[in-house]
Amino acid sequence: MSLVKASLHGLGVWDEIQANTNDATVELHGQKQPVSDVSWNPPVKGTVYGVLLNYQGKYDEMKEQFNEAPYKQPPKAPILYIKPANTLSGCNQPIPLPEGEKELEAGAALAVVIGKTATRIKAEDAYKYIEGYTIANDVSIPHESYYRPAIKQKARDGFCPIGPWIVSQDDVTDPGELETRVYINGELKQVNNTKNLIRSIPVLLEDVTEFMTLRKGDVLLAGVPEQSPHVKDGDEIRIEIDGIGALVNKVVSEEKLAEGGHAS
Repeated sequence: MSLVKASLHGLGVWDEIQANTNDATVELHGQKQPVSDVSWNPPVKGTVYGVLLNYQGKYDEMKEQFNEAPYKQPPKAPILYIKPANTLSGCNQPIPLPEGEKELEAGAALAVVIGKTATRIKAEDAYKYIEGYTIANDVSIPHESYYRPAIKQKARDGFCPIGPWIVSQDDVTDPGELETRVYINGELKQVNNTKNLIRSIPVLLEDVTEFMTLRKGDVLLAGVPEQSPHVKDGDEIRIEIDGIGALVNKVVSEEKLAEGGHAS
């Protein structure tokens, strides 16, 4: 068990609680409970920035298109986008399936939580600016173009579950060697590892803060691997990252949510 920072319904915003990141359980009121049995708020308050094409496999999928219009050349800097506040939700909260859509794309991402203001930092100093890590599901409506910002596809309400907690930087031996697994309804659908990031977390922080300041509480998603699973109404998504824990959410149609439906 280790101390993690979390926000639970009915408790304070920034509670330190005992959790086991290996089996994704938490100790509450003297009892051990799985994360899927607890009602969580997102453990972050800052701006969440996503990064496109930072996994080698995802980059390779797009490589042939980079020399064609409208791209003309491969990207030279990190491709960033924002998951605005309306997208944030906690572990075990429903992911709305918009009316008229049949499926969504689940985007497993290691989320880097910034611990202090970072401007033009060097890669070798990057870990000094990291408070810790959590898990994000960068949900989107399936789409192909990376040319225009996919706001309608990526910035919908509830499209960024994050949590369940923040694991301290000191408790993660090497964020560049973390296996990520995605289960849909209990079936393993995707496996990858942060060793396959094109820009490691230190390099990513150096490149991003070269032109943009990150502040305490901001979150940088390290990237989403290739072959992200597609999900439909009623599907349960469980994202596990070694040493961090598990993020669990269920897809629920907007119609059901409007009628008082929920993720259980």
